[in-house]
Amino acid sequence: MGMFSRMSTIVKSKMNRMLDSAEDPRETLDYSYEKQLEMLQNVKRGVVEMVTAKRRIQQQADRVQENIARLDRQARQAVEADRDDLARLALQRKQTSLTELEGLDEQIAGMEREQEKLTQAEQRLQTKVDAFRHQKEIIKAQYTAAQAQVRIGAALGGISEEMGDVSLAVQRAENKTDQMRAKAGAIDELVESGVLDDITGPRDDIDRELAQISASSNVEAELAALKNSGATTPPSGGSA
Repeated sequence: MGMFSRMSTIVKSKMNRMLDSAEDPRETLDYSYEKQLEMLQNVKRGVVEMVTAKRRIQQQADRVQENIARLDRQARQAVEADRDDLARLALQRKQTSLTELEGLDEQIAGMEREQEKLTQAEQRLQTKVDAFRHQKEIIKAQYTAAQAQVRIGAALGGISEEMGDVSLAVQRAENKTDQMRAKAGAIDELVESGVLDDITGPRDDIDRELAQISASSNVEAELAALKNSGATTPPSGGSA
């Protein structure tokens, strides 16, 4: 039983979280406002029904009142005609009608009290519904603003992450650029030092033979110069 109880608690907790994440408080507020309007309409309908019922009883009381006046006239006429028996019958009926009228008046008075209570309840409920409507609109506006702020924050967070990736990409690009510049500088140094003189490609046979002839000529010219300089220079210690 303990395991099933824990599982039930976990399921309920997850369901509550799902419902909470799916619930839009603006829709909940609008629904609550609609229910309050329904209650207010029911109270107003009750007031109308109470007034309608009171009017029917009032009409009945008016008819009884007319009947009492008619019976009173009949009793007077019977007395004038020396018909005490008819006068007595009319007065008896009059008393019955008076009792009925008294009961109707009590009902009307009670219904008027109930009507006043319902009217006051309607006014209080109307005030509460109006206040809730104003509060509802304020809360909805605040929720919409907060929702927009959350979206903006999420967008800014995404931009921040994207800018971080861009910064890394820029840094890698700068590092590669520096490496390429270093390689280009090294090539320039090798070219200036003559190590890469043949970088343009191999020479043909004529170029090689001309180069050899030029080198041989240079060697012969340098040798002749050395001989000439040795012939003109007197030997050391020759005239002592």
